[in-house]
Amino acid sequence: MTEQGVRWTAEQVLALAPDAASRKAGSRLGAAGPWSETGSGEGTVWGLCKGSGSRPYRTVVDLADAAGPAYKCSCPSRKFPCKHALGLLLLWTGGDGAVPAAAQPPDWAGTWLASRRSRAERQGTRGEGGPAAGPADPAAARRRAERRAERVTAGATELEQRLADLLRGGLAAAEQAGYGMWDETAARMVDAQAPGLAARVRELGAVPASGAGWPVRLLEECALLHLLDQGWLHRDRLPEALAATVRSRLGLPATPDGPPVRDRWLVLAQYDTADPKLTTRRIWLHGAESGGTRLLLSYGAAGRAPELSLPVGLALDAELTAYPGSAQARAALGERFAPPAPAVFRPPGVTTAEAAARYGTALRDDPWLDSVPVTLDRVVPVPDGDRWQLADAGTDTALPLSRAARSRPGLWRLVALSGGAPVTVFGECGHRGFTPLTAWPEEAGEAVPLC
Repeated sequence: MTEQGVRWTAEQVLALAPDAASRKAGSRLGAAGPWSETGSGEGTVWGLCKGSGSRPYRTVVDLADAAGPAYKCSCPSRKFPCKHALGLLLLWTGGDGAVPAAAQPPDWAGTWLASRRSRAERQGTRGEGGPAAGPADPAAARRRAERRAERVTAGATELEQRLADLLRGGLAAAEQAGYGMWDETAARMVDAQAPGLAARVRELGAVPASGAGWPVRLLEECALLHLLDQGWLHRDRLPEALAATVRSRLGLPATPDGPPVRDRWLVLAQYDTADPKLTTRRIWLHGAESGGTRLLLSYGAAGRAPELSLPVGLALDAELTAYPGSAQARAALGERFAPPAPAVFRPPGVTTAEAAARYGTALRDDPWLDSVPVTLDRVVPVPDGDRWQLADAGTDTALPLSRAARSRPGLWRLVALSGGAPVTVFGECGHRGFTPLTAWPEEAGEAVPLC
């Protein structure tokens, strides 16, 4: 424990990195050499880092905000946190006196901190009844929703016709057509304001080039797309929870509607996926009291990491509100009552057979579900030819690792952590296999991020 409330581990700091390049660059700056005038106090770490210019970069990190760490650096990087913030935190985690305790930060750091905290107070005042924007026009919002529903219905109807034409002409035509046919269809779904349909159509374009057995996989994906179309076109006949799932899969906006649940939420994993327009950050949390596992989503424009970042292995005292839908794991982060703190608990684990059964059960409520969050207890990573699997210790049951997991350096981190002994592993279990995200040694030990 320190004046910040907790001394983080290097793994928890590196889990904040927006990408592998930042993780590598930040690690190089985690030594005292380039740093000067470092200090820490009142939930803040600061320092000057020598760069390529004549003036050192001014770097400060606010760790005391219940919303999670915030960063400020005078470098030109557009990544958050930048490599200098990561390096400063790594230097601080060493606890060897390289970042000494100080009575107060320098003026340049203190000004930024004062501005942040003053802004937070003003926002809190507005939330308690202060001035705010006027209420939206409910009638106008209803008309917009009706117009969008009409466009989505037209798009789903058109997509049904295109799928029928594909099956009537034979799946071989899909291999000959290449990506052009799917890109044009996806563009039509974008025009129909159904981004979920557009994304699934684009994925169909890659199936014919996915190797042996592609016609079966293409037919399966077309069937799921047809099922989603029919779900929307007959949504008035569906139970409300399933209808909400259909709307979510189509990409229609939704708002959290469940009662807020306050708990100590263990940060299980955090990782980013990116496309040319958007970076999506997924953060998995597990409630100490509620026992639920929930997913936070945050977004950043292309080339920029999302602002929300939580250190893996710590626990957050906060409220979460669930989104509507069957088997819906997504939640919204509400009020946070304290900064992330050390966690002395782990999520309960299951066997590989129970994990597979859990995914099968979830498919009854959401047939389009790619995976479910699962913690495996006492598993050992073992090779299976040119692939890997997680085998239950002492049994003959196992789960294959997904292709995405086999291509990540985290696989070798997991193998090294295990050393042939059982470990606890949290990850996503689905039809493509198991993707490990975080692991713990069998005995007491810190969480090790694998992504």
